[in-house]
Amino acid sequence: MNYFLVGMNYALMLGIAAVVGLFIHRKTGAKWRYWIMGAVTFVLSQVFHIPFNWAVYQTGVLPPAMETWTDLLINALFLGLSAGVFEETARYLTYRFWAKDARSWSEGLMLGAGHGGIEAILVSLLAAVGLVSLLVTANNQALMSALPEEQRAIVAQSIAAVVDAPWYLLLLGAVERLLAILAHLAMSVMVLQVFLRRSILWLFLAIGYHALINAVAVIGVARTGPVTTEGLLALLSLISIFIIFRLRSPEPEPDEPMPLPPVLPAESLELSPTAEAIDRSQYS
Repeated sequence: MNYFLVGMNYALMLGIAAVVGLFIHRKTGAKWRYWIMGAVTFVLSQVFHIPFNWAVYQTGVLPPAMETWTDLLINALFLGLSAGVFEETARYLTYRFWAKDARSWSEGLMLGAGHGGIEAILVSLLAAVGLVSLLVTANNQALMSALPEEQRAIVAQSIAAVVDAPWYLLLLGAVERLLAILAHLAMSVMVLQVFLRRSILWLFLAIGYHALINAVAVIGVARTGPVTTEGLLALLSLISIFIIFRLRSPEPEPDEPMPLPPVLPAESLELSPTAEAIDRSQYS
């Protein structure tokens, strides 16, 4: 039963990514190419973001553990700001150099749906592959025997965590992805304001909001557990929804085609030869 719920969780994560994009497309007419742009933006941001985080932790300047509140806050602030800087800067660069025609609220939403949607897809696929690998390893005596004892214990503990988990914990991944996509929609329209209102301040506001959400997630998981953490993120999602609709602006009117000149009736175009023209034609 628990494995079925885990599979449903992964399916919901994939479904949410598709449904949000489809909903925006159906309701606003925003093109799917903006979803793809948002998806590429997220992937490219992680190409730089993940190695940066790894390199900083390798230097030892950050606390390796989060046992004390000071260490936890330092790590949460770093992780939140690094995510905000890399992802929101990437979003800004997409608007600036690639999606130059994305200057409406609906197009901004579609970019955000792609950004958050591809994240949900990748997270679900990676998690599914990880679980399948664990199950294959746990049920293969030869593979288990080849592993060191401590790694065999980790595999057993990971399987037990799934089998013994309450049903609602197994569906939290889908809830978390929905809340994350709402945040990406909000941050996408926030960065869009840089170009609509011609103020770079909106980029910094988006970075700050992104950092806040990620920092709350890090602190919540470390101190309160997953259920309370999702509750805190749900409260922040109310702010995201407010931002989305507060920054809604009228869609630009399509350019009207120039009116065609009136068509004259055919009979008005019939010309009768004059006597002078007939006379000249005799000598041509």
